[in-house]
Amino acid sequence: MPATQDEIRGAAHGTAPTPLSVLDLVTVGAGRTATQALATGVDIARLAENRGYHRYWVAEHHSMPGVASSSPAVILAHLAAHTNRIRLGSGGVMLPNHAPLVIAEQFGTLEALAPHRVDLGLGRAPGTDGATAAALRRSDRLNEGADDFPQQLAELTRFLDDDFPDGHPYSRIHAVPGPVQATSPGGVQDPHRPPVWLLGSSGFSARLAGALGLPFAFAHHFSAQNTIPALDLYRESFRPSEVLSEPYALIGVSALATDDDGTEARRQVLAAALNMVRLRTGRPGLVPTPEEAEAYQFNEMERDFIDSWNSNVIHGTADEVRSGLDDLQKRTGADELMLTANAHTGEIRLRSYELIADAYGMPKG
Repeated sequence: MPATQDEIRGAAHGTAPTPLSVLDLVTVGAGRTATQALATGVDIARLAENRGYHRYWVAEHHSMPGVASSSPAVILAHLAAHTNRIRLGSGGVMLPNHAPLVIAEQFGTLEALAPHRVDLGLGRAPGTDGATAAALRRSDRLNEGADDFPQQLAELTRFLDDDFPDGHPYSRIHAVPGPVQATSPGGVQDPHRPPVWLLGSSGFSARLAGALGLPFAFAHHFSAQNTIPALDLYRESFRPSEVLSEPYALIGVSALATDDDGTEARRQVLAAALNMVRLRTGRPGLVPTPEEAEAYQFNEMERDFIDSWNSNVIHGTADEVRSGLDDLQKRTGADELMLTANAHTGEIRLRSYELIADAYGMPKG
């Protein structure tokens, strides 16, 4: 049973004018461990639930020392055991990296663990470099996976709905947990399945999400120049479906608030940007400390990248961040803002989400 429109749109528990959510990259800072990063993820999810954030998503990345979210389904299962209300999901699972049946089984399991609060966000990029993608897929034909995305999506949806037609090679294969349990003799399984979201940083997924009448999440945090064109394309392409009667667009936003006058936010943002410089130049590592970033000698090309990158990071005091978020929402018309806080330590990230909640007057648990 596909998700209902009310489940996708939902009513956030907070009082922000536009629903606020969390995208967690489960970042690992220099001198920190993956165990600490994952524990921080639990703390952030609990805080988000208590303060009225709408959902908490994790993103699939591979072969990046500073990102501990290579296995979203495992992390989400852990979070399901530590939360009660907040929606949990993938932002996203990279569909070409996996067999559709495997994803249907994983998210059917998550749905059984946390009924009616799981989102399945799907992307078509590998979430890593070409060599790692080839190792994941056991193939060096990487473009083939991206080009086949609509077919892979259709296959995954049929596994989720358990509705391959008679005569199809997969008609006798069932994703379990899933709807087949409800139709088996004596079955009482809830046939509901997680809502599917399409994620993107360009026009391809925007157009596909619109044509299929699915909710769309755009990666504004690393493709800001494409945000408005992609959202326009999504809305122009949208066709009502059994899931949505009108478009629903979420955008991911880098946002960091600190307790002081914004000085610490600027230091943390510089460190996160240095981490991105290293990633983009084939030198991925742990998120550096602000001290390391301040001492780093940026060349002219790196400085230009830093300035461009940080121009799209909303950071400063809590009030400054709120003002920036409100302005971004007005410019894009986004139905939901999903905030990702990039900083060296989990404590800074956790505090940022709390300060932003305070700025919006969101409830305190």
